[in-house]
Amino acid sequence: MSGLPRICIYGAGSMGGYIGAALALAEAAEVTLVARGPHLAAMQANGIALIDEAGNRRTARCRAVGSGAEAGAQDYVVVVLKAPSVPPIVPELRKMFHAETAVVTAQNGLPWWYFHKLAGPWEGRQLGSIDPGGAQWSGIGPERAIGCVMWGAAELVEAGVVKLRHANRMPIGEPDGSMSPRTERLSKAMAQAGLDAPVLPNIRDELWAKLWGNTSFNPVSALTGATLEQLATDPDSREPIRLIMEETRAVAEKLGVRFGMSVEARIGAAKAVGAHKTSTLQDLEKGRPMELDALVGAVCELGRLVGVPTPVTDIVYGLARQRARLAGSYPPK
Repeated sequence: MSGLPRICIYGAGSMGGYIGAALALAEAAEVTLVARGPHLAAMQANGIALIDEAGNRRTARCRAVGSGAEAGAQDYVVVVLKAPSVPPIVPELRKMFHAETAVVTAQNGLPWWYFHKLAGPWEGRQLGSIDPGGAQWSGIGPERAIGCVMWGAAELVEAGVVKLRHANRMPIGEPDGSMSPRTERLSKAMAQAGLDAPVLPNIRDELWAKLWGNTSFNPVSALTGATLEQLATDPDSREPIRLIMEETRAVAEKLGVRFGMSVEARIGAAKAVGAHKTSTLQDLEKGRPMELDALVGAVCELGRLVGVPTPVTDIVYGLARQRARLAGSYPPK
């Protein structure tokens, strides 16, 4: 490939909008943003404004469209949507593909391609909890996938205006662990834009590092309404969270994953964030679809697959689904 990479951000809301704006401002890529509603209209009229952590505001002018067909062929499609929202839009994603288009999966939870090129007895296995019916596996193709772990947080403060709340680390990696030309090219473009996106040799370890907190804190927060600080300090919530983390670590280690800290240290890190509501609790309160399957159900499914019991995780997953159903944020039985 020559020239600037063509990068489409599909789901250019808060974090997606931040990435797209940063790339456009740095002139690191030919950027296309896919969004909808008033946010799309504002970006089409005025560009997308980016407010950094220091409060500095800059405005980027780049293409903003409402569909994959309008976006046209892309070198990279960065999907920044909630996990349940992705299977239905696979046909839209396909409209942006050429022979070498890469799809960067930036959802919370484990990705649908998890077992692609993972040497071992489960190589090539598909996960029903994440990709029911194999819509993404067959419609996108695991050979297109690049993993990405979003550690930062941003907020859509108003239509067309995105504010970075903290961090901008978003490492990427190939399913087979290689330092491929396509990941190196993407990492270089993101670095030019001030985004911390190194290519990791084992992106799965990073995926589990984030999932470890999501699997435990997120469903319990939906059940209790408590903040991270409250969950980490109240014994009534701290103990089930600790047990879920122990079960999750056992499942991941059976799959060859290595963790860089202890359970207690991870709980302490959540406590240090303070009075923050998890994304799952925020979704529940706002009546939005909840990512329980990708964050919790996948761990339960993998536990059964590798023969590691997850009794506490199973119970909390069931209770959280019932809570979500009653709120209209999860499909009915």
